[in-house]
Amino acid sequence: MPDRSHRAACRPLDGGGPMTDAASDDPVRTWCPLVTPLDGDEAVDHDALASLVSHVREGGVEGLVPCGTTGEFASLDAEEYRAVLETTVDAAGDAPVMAGTAATSVAETLHRIETARDAGVDIGLIVLPYFHTANDPEGNAEFVRRVADDAVLPLYLYNIPACTGQAIAPDVVKSVADHDRIHGLKDSSGDFNYFVETLRRTPDDFDCYQGFDSHLVPGMLQGGTGGINALSNVVPKVFTAGAAAAAGDVDAARRIGNEGIAPLFQQCVAHGFAPATKAALAERSILDDATVRPPLVEPGDEAREEIGEAVDIALDVVESVDLG
Repeated sequence: MPDRSHRAACRPLDGGGPMTDAASDDPVRTWCPLVTPLDGDEAVDHDALASLVSHVREGGVEGLVPCGTTGEFASLDAEEYRAVLETTVDAAGDAPVMAGTAATSVAETLHRIETARDAGVDIGLIVLPYFHTANDPEGNAEFVRRVADDAVLPLYLYNIPACTGQAIAPDVVKSVADHDRIHGLKDSSGDFNYFVETLRRTPDDFDCYQGFDSHLVPGMLQGGTGGINALSNVVPKVFTAGAAAAAGDVDAARRIGNEGIAPLFQQCVAHGFAPATKAALAERSILDDATVRPPLVEPGDEAREEIGEAVDIALDVVESVDLG
């Protein structure tokens, strides 16, 4: 097994602050939730994954998120899960890596976090238990606390009610935000009021990331930390530019968000995040294959053409904006 001991230098100290860029004290603004490339036989293509990591890093993305929703984690077996993490870490260089560690029990979540730690990952991304839905908020808070108490990595919460069947209520986030293992939240709910309310109820050093791509710019303008956005796989420059603009140039940020990101994001909403993202990567010849595993379905030729056109528009918008 490759030696990944150097990765420990990327991790926040126990009880320390949120993840920061390796070259500065600034928080990481842009994370890419990586797709998991598959070949025509639906086997994980590790060479393509390593190449994808290089592509997004060259586009300015600061952090990497393997085995999340866009990474089809639910379609990977345990061996594939570990291997995807290891390939990502090996290709990441000094970039921080945050792994999806979703599971339906405290014990299995902790096991996934340990697997991620052993692979050299820096942060675990945890969800509320899916299948067990409509729980009492205190039950959800206790689940998070129990995981955090024994976790071997710093943690971020992941609010994605469309997949888990329940949201992490702002009161629950507030009640666990002071835990020394919990450093922030990714919100993929699409409920902007939820995001603003969570910002209001949590400390200033609690990272709040937008996972709903079209909310990246407005989220940062409201005080959010940045984004963890699927389409940064395809056009990382669009998202790094959007984050940079939101930190200093409101007019440029609005243009990138409204004219560049939003139309492209609608293609993801229409065709599914992993399938649409892989189709866009194939259209740009970044991936050779747009294969997904059932129950996901690849977009058809017409949809792929529409996705490709939206990618071109997004890139044109960024090129036309003067970011100084």
